[in-house]
Amino acid sequence: MGSYADEENGNGLPNSPPNNSIFRYNSPLVQVCLIGLVCFCCPGMFNALSGMGGGGQVDHTASNNASTALYTAFAIFGILGGGIYNILGPQKTLFVGCSTYILYAGSFLYYNHHKHQALVVVAGGLLGVGAGLLWAAQGAIMTSYPPHDRKGTYISMFWSIFNMGGVIGGLIPFVSNYNRTTAASVNDGTYIGFMVFMAIGTVLSLAILHPSKVIRNDGSSCTNIKYSSVSVELIQILKLFGNWKMLLMVPASWASNFFYTYQFNNVNGVLFNLRTRGLNNVFYWGAQMIGSVLIGFIMDYSFKSRRARGLVGIIVVGLLSTAIWGGGFAKQLTYSHDDVPNHIVLLDFKDGSKFAGPFVLYFSYGLLDAMFQSMVYWVIGALADDSEVLSRYTGFYKGIQSAGGAVAWQVDSHNVPFINQLIANWALTTISFPLLVALVVLAVKDDNKDEEGATKEVAITSNRDISTTVDYPNKE
Repeated sequence: MGSYADEENGNGLPNSPPNNSIFRYNSPLVQVCLIGLVCFCCPGMFNALSGMGGGGQVDHTASNNASTALYTAFAIFGILGGGIYNILGPQKTLFVGCSTYILYAGSFLYYNHHKHQALVVVAGGLLGVGAGLLWAAQGAIMTSYPPHDRKGTYISMFWSIFNMGGVIGGLIPFVSNYNRTTAASVNDGTYIGFMVFMAIGTVLSLAILHPSKVIRNDGSSCTNIKYSSVSVELIQILKLFGNWKMLLMVPASWASNFFYTYQFNNVNGVLFNLRTRGLNNVFYWGAQMIGSVLIGFIMDYSFKSRRARGLVGIIVVGLLSTAIWGGGFAKQLTYSHDDVPNHIVLLDFKDGSKFAGPFVLYFSYGLLDAMFQSMVYWVIGALADDSEVLSRYTGFYKGIQSAGGAVAWQVDSHNVPFINQLIANWALTTISFPLLVALVVLAVKDDNKDEEGATKEVAITSNRDISTTVDYPNKE
């Protein structure tokens, strides 16, 4: 019997001696927590900024146009991001991506004084490039590093850390604008607070290890790839558009950011005053932490069969989605575009029962968002185990997701009736559930060995020289 360096695990990846310490720096747990903290500081703060409606501005025009530029660029670089991640590795990819968040928050600080939206729109486009890189790297790390039977748990753990950023970020505008109950743009201190957190996340991204250096507790490596090439990645990315698994995911991908515009601008941004919007976001993103833990438990522990767990998870989220969007439909019938801004009395968190109903609805939207997206990530993670493959899959998911987001912001900019926006969101999420069921039935296996492993899509020659799959002294 050979040494661990000569043996392979069930995925055809080289083994290292088992190490049961989950707190090793190169363990999946620590690395997933680190990417969670990076996203806590950067996209987490961005979510808090967006969640206020209009980027914290009374006039949503600049924010809507910036968001259109953002999600258009995100759609392109989300799809390309997986290939870029495979070429550059996580540190460079994440550092470049995180730095664009600082510029975006800074552009709104500038807009607070000069009201010129050109910089905001350009910063939005650059953030789309950076977000595409960040989320492709995040998706690869979150879905490929964990053990195959605990991916739901790791996804929920990441989602909880990440959304704590939205919780803290929601407190910033709530506290700094507490005494401003009338309609107003947020103050400079709010944007500066966001920028400080984003800068911390950018530096923290340098702590993320390359997947070849991350070792699971059983001694298996998270990937057996060497750094890829531009030509290989372009070919593999183009193949995704003909991959039936990815095509079944398109409605879910499109829907998963499409509803943000409606929820942020036309629920939180229309019904509540400035300080209450910040408070609502604390609970919106807090609800995401709860939702991710609930769906993570279902996806990992509800049944022995992985396929059964996936199907149960999709059914649970589908039923919850129907109930929540149904409640939103009932509320939406009580107000419309014509009521804004003169005929709606903005709600404050001290308004008691008048505040409670819309607040619970907005909270429920956050709960559903986390359960829906965590469910989709679990399905993606069940399709493969290797970082190289999953970086492309998650990049495709984020690209289509962002294309939907770009369209949604323009839909709102053109004053499409609120009720039409709600129905479109409800329909898109509902359509996605039977397609995800089909994907789980056809593609998710109960035995890890039957997955689409890395060896089917990465360099075959890696098994001939195991040493080349581990040591990259000239890389990150």
